[in-house]
Amino acid sequence: MAEVKNILLVGVGGQGTILVSKILSDGLVDAGYDVKMSEVHGMAQRGGSVTTQVRYGAKVHSPIIGKGQADILVSFETMEALRWLSFLNPEGKAVINDYRIPSVPILIGKQDYPEGILDIVSQKVPTTIIKAAEIAEKLGNVKAMNMVLFGALVKGMNLTDLDWESAIQKNVKAHTVDVNIRALKAGMNAVIK
Repeated sequence: MAEVKNILLVGVGGQGTILVSKILSDGLVDAGYDVKMSEVHGMAQRGGSVTTQVRYGAKVHSPIIGKGQADILVSFETMEALRWLSFLNPEGKAVINDYRIPSVPILIGKQDYPEGILDIVSQKVPTTIIKAAEIAEKLGNVKAMNMVLFGALVKGMNLTDLDWESAIQKNVKAHTVDVNIRALKAGMNAVIK
């Protein structure tokens, strides 16, 4: 096992960010890694900013990723990528869901949704942009977009050889296992290496 790796997952409440972190952590633990996870919920359960940090390696001493330390940033909502970009290390990479969830100030007309986010991030770090909602919808369940992003993360971190199907089975309802596994695979296939 190599040095400690740092994964930062960011999104909006209700997108399944924490579920992905739990599946990721379970799969890494089952593969023999020491894993630490921390999560922060925004002010609202649905609609507020949510971040989770997963660190894994031979021995991990802290669950916290500092600015400039994340190896990969996975953004479940487009604007969150820009908000958390400073946490990526100089050699880090980003996976961004091209999906907007306007915040309350945007919804009430006090602010505009920032334009050009995908270009800004892509100019700073290697970036994979995924339309996870469209992919998940084609699979029959738009809620599986979190698993599409999880698949992109797995591919981006070269973790494709771990038993993710078992980790998914442990963490989702039985009737959703199939669509979540298909979403995982679709996310992996969406990343061009």
